[in-house]
Amino acid sequence: MGFGTAVSTCFQKYVVFSGRARRSEFWWWQVFYVVVLGVAFGADNLLGWHYTPKDSAVGVGWLYTVAFAFLALPSLAVLFRRLHDTGRSGWWWVLSWICCVGEILLFVFCISRGTQGPNQYGPDPQAS
Repeated sequence: MGFGTAVSTCFQKYVVFSGRARRSEFWWWQVFYVVVLGVAFGADNLLGWHYTPKDSAVGVGWLYTVAFAFLALPSLAVLFRRLHDTGRSGWWWVLSWICCVGEILLFVFCISRGTQGPNQYGPDPQAS
């Protein structure tokens, strides 16, 4: 699966938390996500479009906030589908709340090869 196909698939499955996602779909989405947020962050800095949330000393960019809000659900959905591909429940994403250790485990899960053949979450996306 290429970059464009992966991004369009994630937008088509905007809030679909069931099924499975291949490694390429997940990682191309991550590249898209980082690029979009990076461009939004840079544009906010260039244009000076910042606001300061209550009880915060750091300004947050308007474009960054909008981009993050727009991309949060499909990012979480593709993570759930990726975890399903490895035979794990999507709720393993809660590991990301554990500093460092949880994020490393999720990274390892996401780079792992998916279950060959169908599993409890659906047919093998590699076979398609």
